[in-house]
Amino acid sequence: MAQPWKVLQSVQTADGTLELRQRGERDFLITVNGLVLMNSSLHRSEVALGEVACGHLKEAQAPKVLVGGLGMAITLRAVLDQMPQRADVLVAELNPVVLEWCRGPLAPITAGAASDPRVTVEIANVADVIRRSAMGNSRFDAIVLDLYTGPHAKTDKIIDPLYGEIAVELTKGALKPGGVFAVWGENYDQGFDKRLRQAGFAVSCERPGRGGLRHVVYLARLESRPEGLPQRGRKRAPRR
Repeated sequence: MAQPWKVLQSVQTADGTLELRQRGERDFLITVNGLVLMNSSLHRSEVALGEVACGHLKEAQAPKVLVGGLGMAITLRAVLDQMPQRADVLVAELNPVVLEWCRGPLAPITAGAASDPRVTVEIANVADVIRRSAMGNSRFDAIVLDLYTGPHAKTDKIIDPLYGEIAVELTKGALKPGGVFAVWGENYDQGFDKRLRQAGFAVSCERPGRGGLRHVVYLARLESRPEGLPQRGRKRAPRR
């Protein structure tokens, strides 16, 4: 007989009641209003997200990565496993209690990813962090979004703060040349794919695994070129 779930902590948030539940030593759930957001036993797409987003950075010199959403820190663990020792990983997380969970009861399942010395956690909306970077001088080698509200058919194509046209352009501005924008989605959304391509990203999608529920990982890469140079195939306007 399966063991019952034990509620370790329950807090009220803007989205409803957020709970951390445990069964046995390493089986955890995070729920909101009774709906499962994350399951520590089902995370292949989260691991794939971190691997495809940052696999090219293993030999990079002091890479900078932004992760939107901490969750159980499973994606963060996958990101860190691709990073050299000299790396800077900024995590934007809305709920401070989630950080407490990842540094507390959830820490053993990710080898303490949220407490890794390469990691800084900012209690903030990742959309605000991206905007700040795009408007300033800080740029990232990769931006990774692992949020339970991934892109979907009802996403506003222009003003959605994370997946609309304006947000995609801001994300582009927050990346270094050759940078990667990786996004987790519950299902494939053609509209989001199209917006990425229209913004100048080279896009690929994959569904990790072979059976059962297979989520989507979007990988969008910018052309690697020095800033200020025209894109290939385009000519500068003549000087007057």
